[in-house]
Order: sequence, then structure tokens, then C-alpha cells
Amino acid sequence: MNRSICDLCDAYESLIQIAEPVFSGFGGKSAFGGQIVTIKCFEDNSLVRELVASDGRGKVLVVDGGGSKRRSLLGDQLGAKAAANGWEGILINGAVRDVEALRALELGVLALAAIPLKTEKKGLGERAVTLKFAGVEFTPGHYLYADPNGVIVAGRALE
Repeated sequence: MNRSICDLCDAYESLIQIAEPVFSGFGGKSAFGGQIVTIKCFEDNSLVRELVASDGRGKVLVVDGGGSKRRSLLGDQLGAKAAANGWEGILINGAVRDVEALRALELGVLALAAIPLKTEKKGLGERAVTLKFAGVEFTPGHYLYADPNGVIVAGRALE
């Protein structure tokens, strides 16, 4: 990202949604942005595993885990796979684990919390659906930008 979220808010206020400040940073990149790809799942990261194995260049994975902080939807192995496949970042309405390893990756990771417990693998969830949490609507194909100042969403690329 070339500009801060503050600068993007100043320039495009009428075109953006601003997420509630509920996320903490866990990745090695503090600023990231890209086209939104979505998953809705609850305490099952099977679909996260599938998507991080695909080409993520220019994309941000948005995962709605229902706000659960009981099981981690992303850890060191899936984080490393996402970074290796070029994902810009991952925003999780849920928890992560392996925090030290995630911080060492060239990947933006925002989540609600950290917890050491992994998920069950049942293959449940939905892909490419519009998600609503943190006061924002995350639509596949729209754009998400994040830095330490916050998270914004726009219907088109802003840079």
C-alpha cells in the first residue's frame, strides 16, 4: 500500500465503509490491501486451508468465523502457505494461533484474538458470500485496505 488508511479516508470518505476497531494485528505486514475473497465458517478452517493454497496475489481473504474465540481459524502452517502463495492479508472475525510464527511472515493478519486450540476439520462453510461484521459489508470483488489506523472497504480500487 502506498498511502495510509487516514489518507484514503480523507480522499475517499464518501466511497468507503470503516470497520469498527475490533481487530488486532498478528502478521508480519502491518499495512496491506487488495481485492476481497470471502469465506464464512464456524470453528472449522477447512475452506481456509483450501483458499490459502491458491494464488492470492493482490487479494485479501476475509473470514467470518462468527466471532468465535474458542478455536483458531489460522495458524503458522496455513499462514506460511498464504504468504508463499502471495496473499496480501487475512482478516478474521475469529481467532488465530502460533502468534510468534505469524509475526515472522510477509502477510497481514488481523483477528479478534489468539487462542492455542485448533479447529475441527469437517469441510463446512461457504465461499464467495457477502459477509457482515464489525459494522461493514465485505463483498467478494470489492477492496479492503488495512494498516495500524484501521480497516476500510471500498467498492473499487482506491490506489
